[in-house]
Amino acid sequence: MNDESAAPERRIVVLGVGNLLWADEGFGVRCVEALDAGWDLPPDVGLMDGGTLGLALVPLLLDTTHVLLFDAVAHRGEPGTLIVARDDEIPALMGGNKMSLHQVGMNDILASLELLNHKPAHFTVVGIKPVELADYGGSLTERVQAQIPAALQLGIDELRRWGVEVRERAGHSERDVVIGALRQERYESGRPAPELACRSGDERFLAIRAAAEERGNEKAGGTSG
Repeated sequence: MNDESAAPERRIVVLGVGNLLWADEGFGVRCVEALDAGWDLPPDVGLMDGGTLGLALVPLLLDTTHVLLFDAVAHRGEPGTLIVARDDEIPALMGGNKMSLHQVGMNDILASLELLNHKPAHFTVVGIKPVELADYGGSLTERVQAQIPAALQLGIDELRRWGVEVRERAGHSERDVVIGALRQERYESGRPAPELACRSGDERFLAIRAAAEERGNEKAGGTSG
């Protein structure tokens, strides 16, 4: 006879979200990549690169009991500083934080899960305030990159608080959480230098804008004369 009062089966997801093409926006993805490379997790803990999936994450989070999220967030601290928020603290932290080009935020995902009666019982965010977002195609800034070990430790501490056994692996190995071409080492080694690839916008439009500004300056100079 089944015991209907038994605790529900635990299902934990560790999720990294962000856009690797927007410099420090890729923080969350790099965190799960590093966690996957250096740590062993039990079978009931899933590790996921959520990228910019937005609302497409909703079906992937159905029936989760615990979610640990790594992300770049616009908190009130100094750029490059970490923050941890749990459960009811999250809406205020993530209110203005969007995770995709379609402007879908984590609060939208949480609201969708709640409407479906599948909101996780435990949800924790390990976030960092970005230093740079406008370096299009650029990597993490040095300040944010240097915080990944500390962010991982905060996440591991949270998993252990949930009763998860997390073990550091002897030696690092590449697995498949982040696809090969986007793994940090390969992405960094194949990225053109700033002088070879415009990283602040489409150089064709920048040239048009520069020409318009020059005409405006000439006109202003003629008027003042």
